[in-house]
Amino acid sequence: MDTKDYGPAPYVVDIEKITTDNTNFRTAKWSGKYLQMTLMSIKVGGEVGLEVHPDTDQFLRVEAGQADVVMGPTEDNLTFQEKAQPDYAIFVPAGTWHNIINTGDEPLKLYSIYAPPHHPHSTVHETFEAAMQAEEDH
Repeated sequence: MDTKDYGPAPYVVDIEKITTDNTNFRTAKWSGKYLQMTLMSIKVGGEVGLEVHPDTDQFLRVEAGQADVVMGPTEDNLTFQEKAQPDYAIFVPAGTWHNIINTGDEPLKLYSIYAPPHHPHSTVHETFEAAMQAEEDH
Protein backbone atom coordinates (compact mmCIF):
# COMPACT_ATOMS: atom_id res chain seq x y z
CA MET A 1 0.00 0.00 0.00
CA ASP A 2 1.14 3.52 -0.83
CA THR A 3 1.89 5.32 2.44
CA LYS A 4 2.97 8.64 0.92
CA ASP A 5 1.63 11.84 2.49
CA TYR A 6 0.54 13.98 -0.47
CA GLY A 7 0.07 17.21 1.46
CA PRO A 8 0.22 20.06 1.10
CA ALA A 9 0.11 19.57 -2.70
CA PRO A 10 -3.27 19.46 -4.46
CA TYR A 11 -4.70 15.94 -4.23
CA VAL A 12 -7.75 14.15 -5.66
CA VAL A 13 -8.39 10.55 -4.64
CA ASP A 14 -10.98 7.78 -4.39
CA ILE A 15 -11.19 8.06 -0.61
CA GLU A 16 -13.34 4.95 -0.17
CA LYS A 17 -10.79 2.81 -2.04
CA ILE A 18 -7.71 4.07 -0.20
CA THR A 19 -9.53 3.77 3.13
CA THR A 20 -10.64 0.19 2.58
CA ASP A 21 -7.23 -0.76 1.13
CA ASN A 22 -5.34 0.64 4.13
CA THR A 23 -4.00 -2.03 6.50
CA ASN A 24 -2.10 0.25 8.89
CA PHE A 25 -3.61 1.39 12.16
CA ARG A 26 -2.95 4.98 11.03
CA THR A 27 -1.59 6.47 7.80
CA ALA A 28 -1.43 10.23 7.22
CA LYS A 29 -2.38 10.65 3.54
CA TRP A 30 -2.68 14.43 3.32
CA SER A 31 -1.20 16.95 5.74
CA GLY A 32 -1.69 20.64 5.07
CA LYS A 33 -1.17 23.78 7.09
CA TYR A 34 -4.72 23.83 8.52
CA LEU A 35 -6.11 20.34 7.83
CA GLN A 36 -5.02 16.69 7.86
CA MET A 37 -6.56 13.44 6.61
CA THR A 38 -5.54 10.08 8.04
CA LEU A 39 -6.67 6.54 7.21
CA MET A 40 -7.28 4.01 9.96
CA SER A 41 -7.72 0.24 10.13
CA ILE A 42 -8.84 -0.99 13.55
CA LYS A 43 -8.49 -4.72 14.16
CA VAL A 44 -11.43 -6.84 15.36
CA GLY A 45 -11.95 -6.07 19.04
CA GLY A 46 -9.57 -3.10 18.78
CA GLU A 47 -10.11 0.58 19.32
CA VAL A 48 -8.82 4.00 18.35
CA GLY A 49 -7.96 4.54 22.01
CA LEU A 50 -9.49 6.98 24.48
CA GLU A 51 -8.12 10.43 23.68
CA VAL A 52 -8.84 14.15 23.62
CA HIS A 53 -7.59 16.86 21.25
CA PRO A 54 -7.87 20.19 23.12
CA ASP A 55 -7.48 22.39 20.02
CA THR A 56 -8.55 20.08 17.19
CA ASP A 57 -12.01 19.38 15.79
CA GLN A 58 -12.25 15.97 14.14
CA PHE A 59 -14.46 14.41 11.44
CA LEU A 60 -14.42 10.64 10.89
CA ARG A 61 -16.25 8.54 8.32
CA VAL A 62 -16.71 4.78 8.52
CA GLU A 63 -16.20 2.97 5.20
CA ALA A 64 -16.32 -0.65 6.46
CA GLY A 65 -17.13 -2.43 9.71
CA GLN A 66 -19.16 -1.76 12.85
CA ALA A 67 -18.28 0.41 15.83
CA ASP A 68 -19.37 1.79 19.14
CA VAL A 69 -18.60 5.51 19.51
CA VAL A 70 -18.26 7.02 22.98
CA MET A 71 -17.64 10.66 23.90
CA GLY A 72 -17.83 12.89 26.92
CA PRO A 73 -16.44 15.88 28.77
CA THR A 74 -13.92 13.83 30.79
CA GLU A 75 -12.26 10.45 30.36
CA ASP A 76 -14.42 8.94 33.10
CA ASN A 77 -17.67 10.61 31.99
CA LEU A 78 -18.40 9.29 28.49
CA THR A 79 -22.10 10.15 28.41
CA PHE A 80 -22.49 10.07 24.60
CA GLN A 81 -22.78 6.60 23.04
CA GLU A 82 -23.80 5.70 19.48
CA LYS A 83 -23.31 2.88 16.99
CA ALA A 84 -21.63 3.53 13.63
CA GLN A 85 -21.48 1.52 10.41
CA PRO A 86 -20.45 2.13 6.79
CA ASP A 87 -21.38 5.60 5.49
CA TYR A 88 -21.73 7.03 9.02
CA ALA A 89 -19.94 10.26 9.94
CA ILE A 90 -18.64 11.05 13.42
CA PHE A 91 -17.98 14.62 14.56
CA VAL A 92 -15.75 15.15 17.61
CA PRO A 93 -15.58 18.70 19.00
CA ALA A 94 -12.22 19.94 20.28
CA GLY A 95 -11.79 19.15 23.96
CA THR A 96 -14.11 16.11 23.89
CA TRP A 97 -12.84 12.76 25.16
CA HIS A 98 -13.66 10.04 22.64
CA ASN A 99 -13.05 6.46 21.59
CA ILE A 100 -14.19 4.29 18.70
CA ILE A 101 -14.33 0.55 19.35
CA ASN A 102 -14.53 -2.08 16.62
CA THR A 103 -17.52 -4.27 17.51
CA GLY A 104 -17.71 -6.13 14.20
CA ASP A 105 -16.11 -9.27 12.81
CA GLU A 106 -13.87 -7.50 10.29
CA PRO A 107 -11.36 -4.64 10.46
CA LEU A 108 -13.00 -1.24 10.98
CA LYS A 109 -11.96 1.03 8.12
CA LEU A 110 -12.35 4.77 8.55
CA TYR A 111 -10.75 8.04 7.68
CA SER A 112 -10.31 11.04 9.92
CA ILE A 113 -9.98 14.72 9.11
CA TYR A 114 -8.37 16.95 11.73
CA ALA A 115 -8.43 20.74 11.77
CA PRO A 116 -5.79 21.80 12.58
CA PRO A 117 -3.50 18.80 11.86
CA HIS A 118 -2.80 16.53 14.79
CA HIS A 119 -0.05 14.15 13.60
CA PRO A 120 3.35 14.91 12.06
CA HIS A 121 3.52 14.92 8.24
CA SER A 122 3.91 11.39 6.80
CA THR A 123 2.89 9.63 10.02
CA VAL A 124 2.49 5.86 9.62
CA HIS A 125 1.66 3.65 12.61
CA GLU A 126 1.39 0.03 11.54
CA THR A 127 -0.25 -1.02 14.82
CA PHE A 128 -2.21 0.40 17.75
CA GLU A 129 0.78 -0.31 19.98
CA ALA A 130 3.12 1.67 17.69
CA ALA A 131 0.67 4.58 17.73
CA MET A 132 0.45 4.57 21.53
CA GLN A 133 4.26 4.48 21.80
CA ALA A 134 4.57 7.42 19.39
CA GLU A 135 2.01 9.43 21.42
CA GLU A 136 3.94 8.65 24.60
CA ASP A 137 7.26 9.65 22.99
CA HIS A 138 5.79 12.88 21.57
